[in-house]
Amino acid sequence: MAVFSKHLEHLKALAHTRLLLRSVVGVFLLLTPQLTQAQESTRVLSLGGAVTEIIYALGEGDRVIGRDSTSSFPPEVLDLPDVGYVRRLSPEGVLSMAPDVIIGTEGLGPPETLQVLQGANIPLTLVPEGYDGAAISEKIRIVAEALGVPGKGAELSQQVSEALAKALSERETDDTPRVMFILSMQGGRIMAAGSNTGAQGIITLSGGVNALEGFEGYKQVTDEAILLADPDVILMMNRSGDHAADDAEILEHPVLGATKAAQSGAIVRQPGLVLLGFGPRTPEAVRALNAAFAQVQS
Repeated sequence: MAVFSKHLEHLKALAHTRLLLRSVVGVFLLLTPQLTQAQESTRVLSLGGAVTEIIYALGEGDRVIGRDSTSSFPPEVLDLPDVGYVRRLSPEGVLSMAPDVIIGTEGLGPPETLQVLQGANIPLTLVPEGYDGAAISEKIRIVAEALGVPGKGAELSQQVSEALAKALSERETDDTPRVMFILSMQGGRIMAAGSNTGAQGIITLSGGVNALEGFEGYKQVTDEAILLADPDVILMMNRSGDHAADDAEILEHPVLGATKAAQSGAIVRQPGLVLLGFGPRTPEAVRALNAAFAQVQS
């Protein structure tokens, strides 16, 4: 009888253990369906240059089946179908790609398109904008989670944070140069960056200060405002066409040519996505500005 009782207790304990295991597995399955779904998504539509760059930096580029026109890096992404400019997308063009997942920048639009996409029963992740190191890490985290690879995201975030810290530590001056970012010189009219812009963000992150004050966004500025700002450094994107301007054009400009930056040759150009994307290559932009700041000091 004692032997039977012990055997019965053993069976009860075994049944209890199995019940606990089932409960743990059940909770795990309840908590991870989105992760499983993300990992199984093989058709990812990427909308936003920094978003696309992050996906490829995570090693998940083979899952991308389409992009927007601001997605230009890495070079192989240019071979993918282009659904248009990220802020002026048509819902038909986006949905025609038949994506499993859509990952886009928070500025995705217009609002009518966003509304259609949100009701399309396709997982949609919007990645917030941000103009500092913490914002880069947050972008990486969100994209990695949307793809179901949070571990890769943590690793990439650490790599970028370390590279950014190293770039910042390599500054050769403690001065705070005044920097003017010029978006366009079309027709001799200067379109420059004010506050709450990626341009001001990269300037501040690199240890400079925006030479222009008193307005937000990108606006046309007067000759008087440029003369008053008198920047130590002029910052521009590598561009072609009507919006481009070489050093000779800047020196020949009746106002820009008289600035400290033009006279000293402190004119920095970087690819737009490197400068303003706030993604994995932001440390490159910081190093370019470091060199310009050192030139101003010398």
